[in-house]
Amino acid sequence: MTPMSLEALAAAVPDGALLALPPDNSLPSVALAKALVRRGAKGLRLLGVPVSGFATDLLIGAGCVAEVETSAVSLGEAGFAPRFSAAVRAGTITVRDATCPAIHTMLQAAEKGVPFMPLRGLIGSDILAHRPDWRVVRNPLSDRPDPIVLLPALRPDVAAIHAVMADSAGNVWVGRRRECATLAHASRRLLVTVERVVPGNLLEDERLAPGTISATYVEAVAVAERGAHPVALLDEYGFDAAHVAAYARAARTEEGFRAWLAEHVLGESALRAAE
Repeated sequence: MTPMSLEALAAAVPDGALLALPPDNSLPSVALAKALVRRGAKGLRLLGVPVSGFATDLLIGAGCVAEVETSAVSLGEAGFAPRFSAAVRAGTITVRDATCPAIHTMLQAAEKGVPFMPLRGLIGSDILAHRPDWRVVRNPLSDRPDPIVLLPALRPDVAAIHAVMADSAGNVWVGRRRECATLAHASRRLLVTVERVVPGNLLEDERLAPGTISATYVEAVAVAERGAHPVALLDEYGFDAAHVAAYARAARTEEGFRAWLAEHVLGESALRAAE
């Protein structure tokens, strides 16, 4: 597989797509999120798998997002995601509340090719009142009243991750983050940014194969060094707490966010052109 440019990868995400992003502790592609901002993406429906973080807040602040389905949006120790919070208050995005187990269950249903999967732990929670697509039914295998929730399969249009490496065959190594494999199997398309491309075939290495997503599930790869920054990437580099804290302070206001965007994503000339 020949790597494409980061800009071409962003162009492969259509406006209005259901775009799945892993959380800040599980290989999000911040580089692709920034490229989508530069492209001027619109109407994206983001899926946090299962929670959302830095990349989601960035896309919301830049006006790229119409809807978010997630169990939380947070910057961790830096506090609430400021642009998400502002958008919710302003009513400029739709939020579909979910839970971490529910999101994983719906993706697992898509991965297995079944229309739904059951989950019990939601019963008794208020969230069911706001999710008419989640059905409470009687357990058909029980002789006594035994309610259970059926969750529909969830198949994202596009999933995006940032990994340490891909090989020349297009296989992608995600290490212990095997939830990214479920995301790859469940999604219609998987776009990946990586630190580097290595020769050979990762699936032929007994040590690396268990943490590798087969090229069968990978549509395209782009090289983006430090493409997860400011969040951590496995053992490659750590979480940049100072950078995230500075973003959180700046993004408390629209003006502060736009200044941060000009410096770290667009560049001043691109920002003026966008205006």
